Amino acid sequence: MSNISNFMHHHFDKPADELGDIEKRVLAKAHERKVISTDVNAALSAEASFGARVADGIARVGGSWSFIIAFLAFLAVWTIINTVLLATRAFDPYPFVFLNLILSMLAAIQAPIIMMSQNRQAERDRFEAAKDYEVNLKAELEVLSLHQKIDMHVLTELTALREDVARLTAALSARS
Repeated sequence: MSNISNFMHHHFDKPADELGDIEKRVLAKAHERKVISTDVNAALSAEASFGARVADGIARVGGSWSFIIAFLAFLAVWTIINTVLLATRAFDPYPFVFLNLILSMLAAIQAPIIMMSQNRQAERDRFEAAKDYEVNLKAELEVLSLHQKIDMHVLTELTALREDVARLTAALSARS
């Protein structure tokens, strides 16, 4: 565990107990050279209840052009049947009180269901943002690690070059 603590301290320049859970998790993944899973669908689908899946389905259908067109067609048929075809015996004569009741009930049921789905979408967006943060943090750590490796390699080469220059200087001064 002290190895990962050194890794944490080296990359964040603060002790491990001052890091948040996300930073610790990302550092552990970076230290183990593991990929951070970004499959949001799998993570959220596993947690979704039956009601949440139904709400998402209703919101998906209720917010589509096919639903709007189909509902407009339903309203047109209802209006035509009750004004033209059944002028004498309309089951819902103008001002279409029964249709208003149906529309009110549909709105009363559909609105909270769509709001539930929007809340889940907001939760999904927050989850995706957290995953993006983790991936970006890990990428930054990897870039920092690469910079450190390159710096160490350059320092090693500089040390070797200094030794070569010192050896060549000694050889030249020995010849003179």
